[in-house]
Amino acid sequence: MIFLGLQLGMLLTTVDGTIVATAMPSIVRDLGGVSGITWVVTAYLLAQISTMPLYGKLGDLHGRKRVFLAAVAIFALGSALCGLSQSLGQLVVARALQGVGAGGLGALAMAIVGQLVPPRQLGRWLG
Repeated sequence: MIFLGLQLGMLLTTVDGTIVATAMPSIVRDLGGVSGITWVVTAYLLAQISTMPLYGKLGDLHGRKRVFLAAVAIFALGSALCGLSQSLGQLVVARALQGVGAGGLGALAMAIVGQLVPPRQLGRWLG
């Protein structure tokens, strides 16, 4: 059951990436300019990558499960704000918040699997 929850968390970020990549040109065009598409993508990726080490440390200090659930909540809040965005600036900020949540989903899912699976089988489970 634990692995199913971790897979669903990782599925959130994967599905988000494929949906957003497909819909982003029309979303940005509706919000006022295709030139801002790079900001939307960059905000998400920078937030995601820069928060991964922080989530690792927070998981060590406060428990990985609690921090993983907080990351899911942050990701969901960012997703809701993306849907409610009325301007390109709001979309960029919402995608950055979504990226903060996504950083925790990726890093903590791997850490939790590493904690639960014996080292001998870890390559199979992470693959």
